[in-house]
Amino acid sequence: MTRKRARILLCLSALAAVSIGAPLLWIVTAPAEQFRKDDPRLAAPGDVEHGRRVFAAGDCASCHARPGEGDRLLLGGGMALASPFGTFRPPNISTDPIDGIGTWTPADLATALIKGVSPDGRHYYPAFPYTSYTGMTFEDIRDLYAYLRTLPAVSGKAPPHDLPFLFRIRRTLGAWKLLFFRERQTAAVFTGDPLHDRGAYLVSSVAHCGECHSSRNIFGAIREDTRFAGGVDPEGTGFIPNITPDRIGHWSQDDIARMLETGETPDHGRVGSSMADVVVNTRMLTADDRRAIAAYIASLPARPTPHP
Repeated sequence: MTRKRARILLCLSALAAVSIGAPLLWIVTAPAEQFRKDDPRLAAPGDVEHGRRVFAAGDCASCHARPGEGDRLLLGGGMALASPFGTFRPPNISTDPIDGIGTWTPADLATALIKGVSPDGRHYYPAFPYTSYTGMTFEDIRDLYAYLRTLPAVSGKAPPHDLPFLFRIRRTLGAWKLLFFRERQTAAVFTGDPLHDRGAYLVSSVAHCGECHSSRNIFGAIREDTRFAGGVDPEGTGFIPNITPDRIGHWSQDDIARMLETGETPDHGRVGSSMADVVVNTRMLTADDRRAIAAYIASLPARPTPHP
């Protein structure tokens, strides 16, 4: 075979690979199918009071409250969240029908939380922690929806994300999901003990504690060997502490539950930074739920703090 023929065959082979591979990649990176509006799991009316506690446990206000307003229930979004991939700005999730999510159905909310897909069929960035929320129950999502409907409408859209060009192509998130996301899969470890398992669900899914208290790989996904063992703050402003027994093994379950209510640590200190905002939310939970979270945190395997 002459060199000319070899080059032609090589070019034809590459063209065939692209012709076959590109459509296949387009198919496998498509957003997941949305929940149907008549899904029976979402049909029952939600419990507003329980939804308030789900809202608190999910730390929704810490990201979606409009900066500078002073009211955590004005969910206009817009707070800047710095990351190695650019600056994300959480959207308006108030009941405003134009700028917020006032026209969403329970199915839209479930699709966002469980599948990481918007009502218009686009992938969400995992800065929105659907990688944890995907383990939420439909009952909790119904209740959260009912509570969100009671909050005030806030006009004005949040500023757009400030990302490099490549990261603005949302379809590429389909490839990220293929590697690092499994719908309805949770990192929680269940034992059959009601208190422990309630804590497992709250910590791993609703409160998404591992999203902050873990280190990440170069693609921004949690490194499982560091889950709950701490890591560099994504905003580059410090280090998120290790909450496994390797670091807080001297804390009792009562110590952990008390910290979630008061912010006080057993060494007579107080939590600070973003954890202070978390405590604003966890003090609104029931005492039983705080005890459940404490039981699960105390049961975590000890893992060494990763190097920065």
